Amino acid sequence: MDLSATQISDFHKRGFLFLPGVFTPQEIGVLKREAEMIFASDRKEVWREKSGVPRTAFAAHTFNEAYRLLGAHPRLIKPVEQILGEQLYMHQFKVNAKSAFDGEVWQWHQDYGTWLRDDGMPQPRAMNIAVFIDEVMSINGPLMFVPGSHHHGELKAGHDLSTTSYPLWTLDKETVTRLVDEGGIVTPIGKPGGVLLFHGNLVHGSAGNITPYPRTIVYLTLNSVSNYIRSPTREEWIAHRDFEPIIPVDDDALLRLAQASSVPA
Repeated sequence: MDLSATQISDFHKRGFLFLPGVFTPQEIGVLKREAEMIFASDRKEVWREKSGVPRTAFAAHTFNEAYRLLGAHPRLIKPVEQILGEQLYMHQFKVNAKSAFDGEVWQWHQDYGTWLRDDGMPQPRAMNIAVFIDEVMSINGPLMFVPGSHHHGELKAGHDLSTTSYPLWTLDKETVTRLVDEGGIVTPIGKPGGVLLFHGNLVHGSAGNITPYPRTIVYLTLNSVSNYIRSPTREEWIAHRDFEPIIPVDDDALLRLAQASSVPA
């Protein structure tokens, strides 16, 4: 899957790009089933909200076949290679849940701030590419982006260790207000199977989910191989140390697994 020149230009201008319908209902079906199994497991990689519901599952591509295939899927790897102009390795892989009624907030932040401070990533030559497993609606805690905020580079942040179960380098209210006054706020929404790319310095966050509709998104953090992390402080299953380039699987690999698993569309 190749991006057009217009799509690449839009990404650089706004800091994000949404691509609807990248994965089929069958492919999403197997990913949704496997996510539910992972969230129900008692693994160290599964972090939970203070209420006990799942918040995020790290490194699923290392212990689950469906997510291994997703982590090397050409529909995800090729567009990021186009933008970054280099082969990629997996810096981080996570399945984020916003459980119905109990999914908590993700504070305003930049992802590169964490990659730099906690992992020693030299430059913001990494990005997230996200796959919608559930429908992401305006009401069930969608991501909120400040368009164009990545142009401000890495911003000053404080280490929030108390708001939620997950420590995060967050931006203060004054900074967020200034950036929103300049760029506004958008909430990319879409059906299961949509894919969202966004720059590592794009300011974003999400509100809690108090609706009956869960919202699960898979995030691949793909880093340029030359930009490998220099001084990691987090567990290897959070910030990976395998810097070998990802070799994409066949385009139909996930579909074949879904068909073999008899996951209904």
